[in-house]
Amino acid sequence: MGDMGATAGFRQSDDRSRPIVAFDFDGTLTVRDSFTQFLRWRAGAGGWALGLVRMGKATAAYARDRDRGAIKAASVKVFLKGVTRTELEADAARFADATWDRFMRPDALKVWEDWGRKGAHRVIVTASPEITVAPFANRLGAESLLGTHLTFDDRDRITGAFSSPNCRGEEKVRRLHEAFGPNLKLAAAYGDTSGDTEMLAIAEEPGFRVFRQRPAQSLIG
Repeated sequence: MGDMGATAGFRQSDDRSRPIVAFDFDGTLTVRDSFTQFLRWRAGAGGWALGLVRMGKATAAYARDRDRGAIKAASVKVFLKGVTRTELEADAARFADATWDRFMRPDALKVWEDWGRKGAHRVIVTASPEITVAPFANRLGAESLLGTHLTFDDRDRITGAFSSPNCRGEEKVRRLHEAFGPNLKLAAAYGDTSGDTEMLAIAEEPGFRVFRQRPAQSLIG
């Protein structure tokens, strides 16, 4: 499990005997990318605009190479470098509380709860940093959370880099195998982008873009 428990404020379940169901987070359980929204919420209007200017070169590079990992690393460096783990965890918790009702897909939550009633081991597998998704995972009652790891220095401050590969595509399957074993077959998996293709391929019931509902309150910003 790596340093997930220490870095994300989330306790993994040790029970691996139940059927395992994997959910992508951004765009699947939520209406849009949570990490971008978190950075924007945290920075405020002025800080967000200034940060986008500072990310000019990285944005131009992304337009050429479409490297999602690189653009995400650049955003961490611009918006979060130097922030302490404690501060980030507190901000992430406030963000989840502030946006939950406008952020989570009702039909996705229903399926999530249905699997819970069936006794499934529900794991969120996300390209977003575990530490920012953890408050949502805790509120959902997730049994496991797998995502991208941020790097912290010896003063427990964000360095602006990742300590793991961006958790999308083949990396999602690698992380699942690391957590649950090389012969894992998911009972079901849900995703909404090409970054979920490999995860869906190891599921008995793959669900691609099956959740469409938006919450009654539209997300602001």
